[in-house]
Amino acid sequence: MNATEWAMLVALSILWGGSFFFVGIAVKELPPITIVTLRVTIAALALLTVCRVLGYSLPRKPEVLRAFLIMGLLNNIIPFSLIVWGQTHIASGVASILNATTPLFTVLVAHMMTTDEKLSANKLAGVIIGFVGVATMIGPAALTGERSSLWGQLAILGAAISYAFAGIFGRRFKAMGVPPLVTATGQISASSLVLIPVALLVDRPWTLAMPSGETWAALFGIALLSTALAYLIFFRILSSAGATNLALVTFLIPVSAIVLGSLVLGEQLALKHFIGMAMIAAGLVAIDGRLLQRKSFKT
Repeated sequence: MNATEWAMLVALSILWGGSFFFVGIAVKELPPITIVTLRVTIAALALLTVCRVLGYSLPRKPEVLRAFLIMGLLNNIIPFSLIVWGQTHIASGVASILNATTPLFTVLVAHMMTTDEKLSANKLAGVIIGFVGVATMIGPAALTGERSSLWGQLAILGAAISYAFAGIFGRRFKAMGVPPLVTATGQISASSLVLIPVALLVDRPWTLAMPSGETWAALFGIALLSTALAYLIFFRILSSAGATNLALVTFLIPVSAIVLGSLVLGEQLALKHFIGMAMIAAGLVAIDGRLLQRKSFKT
């Protein structure tokens, strides 16, 4: 990758790492479903505006619309909701580290559901190392101690699994001839259409206290920066540097989330969280394979 692509990759990691920070602020005043609904609705409006400016239109074929809905469930509704709920029980830094297990689950899902992305020795070793890191983070104390913390961590892992299925399911849009920006806009628009009536029915937002300016800033931050703008950068890197290079962002997201959580929210992480993060990173290095191949070549 050239310097511009590396700069975009770092920017993307900050935007996605910032999503955990923004959620950490918003959950203090708003229920999870309302936060997720506002996130996808504001982001959808922004991306629809971008599509209109660039001359794109959403397809109307039933099979594409159905795919948008399924993608919205797997890539937005389920994981966003689990992450926001999980962050009501655990720190944003811990959530970002656990979310970094997404490539581990993706390897397993791809092995089960595709014919061209089967497990190799490196990938299997990476998955095992990564899951040992997760077990280290959760630790035996969570099984006998604070149950809410355990469920919060499991919710983030559930979000990672949903992202893994979304990654495999999303491969079909290229075969359908749907441009990446339109895919992003379509699936997040479908998510907002599903979530708006759910939020109105469950949370009854008109009965909630008016959020503070800080919370509104966090909501617009997570919608416009961590969702809409992040998608634009995501697909720009994907088109110029490829999916393999784009996967490197997984290494960087926890760093920005931990720094923001520590400096602004006053969160503190235990030693086991850093050990777990190091093991997850080692697992991702094994799955990616390029660093190991380079070291072997030099030897």
